[in-house]
Amino acid sequence: MASDESIAAGEWNRANSSRSIPACLRRKDDGLAVVADGVVLIAATRDDIEFSPRVGSIPRRLTFPDGSVFETRDNDGVDAWLRLHEGAPSGFIHGLEAFRLRLAGFALAVILLAALIYRFAVPALVEVAVLVTPPFVPDMIGSGVLASLDRTVLSPTHLSGDEQAAISKGFERLAAVSEGGQGAYKLEFRDGGPIGPNAFALPDGSLVLTDDLVRLADGDQEMILGVLGHEIGHVERKHSLRQVYRVAGVAALILLVAGDVGSGVQDMLTQGGAIIALSYSRAAEAEADRRSVEIMRDAGYDPTALARFFTRLEAATGHRNETGMLSTHPGTPQRRQEVIDYANALGKRAPAR
Repeated sequence: MASDESIAAGEWNRANSSRSIPACLRRKDDGLAVVADGVVLIAATRDDIEFSPRVGSIPRRLTFPDGSVFETRDNDGVDAWLRLHEGAPSGFIHGLEAFRLRLAGFALAVILLAALIYRFAVPALVEVAVLVTPPFVPDMIGSGVLASLDRTVLSPTHLSGDEQAAISKGFERLAAVSEGGQGAYKLEFRDGGPIGPNAFALPDGSLVLTDDLVRLADGDQEMILGVLGHEIGHVERKHSLRQVYRVAGVAALILLVAGDVGSGVQDMLTQGGAIIALSYSRAAEAEADRRSVEIMRDAGYDPTALARFFTRLEAATGHRNETGMLSTHPGTPQRRQEVIDYANALGKRAPAR
């Protein structure tokens, strides 16, 4: 092969200059030379030349030791010389583009990695975040969410003072036998408006009970308390805090674990609309159901009262499948039966106080 074999046509830029000169790339001995009008502008061995990787049809750049650059769109010519003389690859990214099957495999690998991160890394990160959460964070979430809901969805309760007092008295008995004690919980009465018969717990121990749920109970106060015992169970097991962290996203979790609770993270953690739309896992709901049975029994109430709530809710809404109270509390015949079975397994209720 001739020593002045032409490799590719392009333009040459002297180091620290924006002025380009039409030139061609030629083979010279064991290296390459840039030639214009028969004059060698620069020459160097292969090891002294830096080749940019091939990416599709993007022009290739060859940087010489003095800083000058030869640029060419003849990627095939450069690749042919590299393969013939050095056996060098044309570039990882271009190889993926040229080999569609490999690209499809790479895409599947990315999807699999994302799925593994979601399945294993995010839950693990959530658990770490729960363990390192400083006490002020649940308080911040609870107050922020309730204030947001009061501005957008909830309105003051229409229950009479006597109704509120009667429910509050029973709730105090539940709180007294819970893990946190009475000081760990606060019952809030609200007209739920569009969210209907509902009760939900906030991470700081605030429990919101809507007027519609009280009306749904139709005087069955133990049924209401059974629902509140269920919500206490969510707080005790930190289910709502875990759910908030999951919807907050990986970035917020990393910042929280690192101890950086900035305004952006605070906004994500205190959005009220997201809280009432959270769906607990079936395992979390079952755990809270069992905790309601235990708390109601220890407080001297009917431990199966929650089962009556499921029956009443299904009759009122017509839902007998996986959905129920806004989907945050799916009520099914299976859950109702599990509550009854667990109460029977525990035995008789504790003496009333």
